[in-house]
Amino acid sequence: MLSLFKKIFTTGVVTENVKVYDEELEALGIEIKRHIDQQFAGSLAIRQVDAGSCNGCELEIHALNNPFYDVERFGIHFVASPRHADVLLVTGVVSRAMQTALLRTYDATPNPKWVIAMGDCASCGGEFGVSYASCGAVSNVIPVDMTIAGCPPTPLILLKSLLALIKNKKG
Repeated sequence: MLSLFKKIFTTGVVTENVKVYDEELEALGIEIKRHIDQQFAGSLAIRQVDAGSCNGCELEIHALNNPFYDVERFGIHFVASPRHADVLLVTGVVSRAMQTALLRTYDATPNPKWVIAMGDCASCGGEFGVSYASCGAVSNVIPVDMTIAGCPPTPLILLKSLLALIKNKKG
């Protein structure tokens, strides 16, 4: 046991220093928070729907809730029910098996609602397109207010796109 402690103390820190403050993220977050406070009474609720993705986009969405991005501090939170959502964030090509579920989720979301198709698959059908098993892009099934290209788009791109949508719908 003592030899293990000796090794720990003589080796020192071998990990990389982590940048815990990102000025671009902070500026973007402050602007998003300002718009959310004005238009949504301080809270924007997002319901994420996986319509048939590879989960690459979901990993980037989950990163928004990690300690680095921490979007809750900007007034953005994810909800479990579409009945509580302001925004539907749809990922993946819409599989035939998910078509009805996506339509029901869209119908359950109260008006006014915004729909964001995130990622190349959701935006244009990606490499799958329309087939016997796929409806293709989200816009082939429900109306879409914004598409975010990328495979997958980064959390910062997602936040910038969300801000652009808020500004666009306001003006």
